[in-house]
Amino acid sequence: MIKVGLIGKTNTGKTTFFNAATLLSEEVSTYPFTTKKPNIGTATVQTVCVCKEFKVKDNPQNSKCIEGWRYIPIELIDLPGLIKGAHLGRGLGDQFLSVAMQSDALLHIVDASGSIDAEGRICQPGIGNPIADYYEVEYELVEWFKKVIESNKDRVEREYAKRQSMVEALYQIFSGMKVTRGMIYLSLEKTGLLEKKIDSWTEEDYNNFSMELRTISKPTLIVANKMDLGIAEENYKRMIEEFGQHLVVPCSAEAELALRRAEQQGLVKYIPGMENFEILDESKLNPRQRWALGYIKHMVMDKLLRTGVQLALNIAVFKLLRMNVVYPVEDPEKLTDKKGNVLPDAFLMPNNATLLDLAKEIHSDLARGLLYGIDVRTGIRLPKDYILRDRDVITLISTTKRR
Repeated sequence: MIKVGLIGKTNTGKTTFFNAATLLSEEVSTYPFTTKKPNIGTATVQTVCVCKEFKVKDNPQNSKCIEGWRYIPIELIDLPGLIKGAHLGRGLGDQFLSVAMQSDALLHIVDASGSIDAEGRICQPGIGNPIADYYEVEYELVEWFKKVIESNKDRVEREYAKRQSMVEALYQIFSGMKVTRGMIYLSLEKTGLLEKKIDSWTEEDYNNFSMELRTISKPTLIVANKMDLGIAEENYKRMIEEFGQHLVVPCSAEAELALRRAEQQGLVKYIPGMENFEILDESKLNPRQRWALGYIKHMVMDKLLRTGVQLALNIAVFKLLRMNVVYPVEDPEKLTDKKGNVLPDAFLMPNNATLLDLAKEIHSDLARGLLYGIDVRTGIRLPKDYILRDRDVITLISTTKRR
């Protein structure tokens, strides 16, 4: 399952974002280090389902379909807040960084309202600096990569002597952190270190390589949280100027959490990621609920168009990680599995994944006996090395099992 980690300083709203996305009630408060261990839950990413195209009523098994939107599960990890010196073990730094390295992508939650100080304590809105907060956390991530290399320098030298390849030597120490050989190769190439032995690396080499590998291996989206408070809009504009519009998503995790809980209670109709919500029965709302929903409509939906929680997850998986959604079915005419479930499964597959990769994802036996696939739309027979495309609906033909 795809893993997305939530990083940031304390009190930026990471756990509120986590709760909104997973509907698990983890502790939220305003004192530092409320999250003392990683919270792990299941969130979903949203894409247009193929059910409408095929004009069928689907019956999803590994995902959900809500009014033509397919919600596919991913793993979301809420990490302890970060402070200066985390890579040296200060605070909960070691735990934070080691778990962060297991993520495929990161959502960096910053307090756009400037309501936290340099130490992550709550302060008057506008006093804090979300841009400085971002760079502080980013520095700790890069230093972690650098620390891993420096502490394993002797091992890298031994591996290089054995394998005669810097890529392979470095891969031996990074393979457990979801870092691929391709990521290492690209980082070495960009920093001009592909042919340079590590015993000749300068301090600048360590810094440059660590920065490149961090960027390439852990693609990150900045989530400008608390956009309904204080001078958040002004700070958001500053962040856009600093980082670029495509890397920053405006968000109100508190609004998303309130809407999802109201939906669970039957007070509103709300589909995560949508631009509006509908109050089902005004008479059932108490004054506080009526005020809260009015505030969300005026301060969040009217200004931002959406709360930003679902959008951030979607961008992380579909844009940063470039995942495609593929629908395997056993019966290409009825679009069912062997139990008769229509469009039962939706799989997130990496860009350039093949038909064989899909078979492996489903079951090793299926992959072992895979012969070919059938494109349900065209009926064309597909080879095992066929590169999957987004929204493919495919039947796999195998000597061991059909799906």
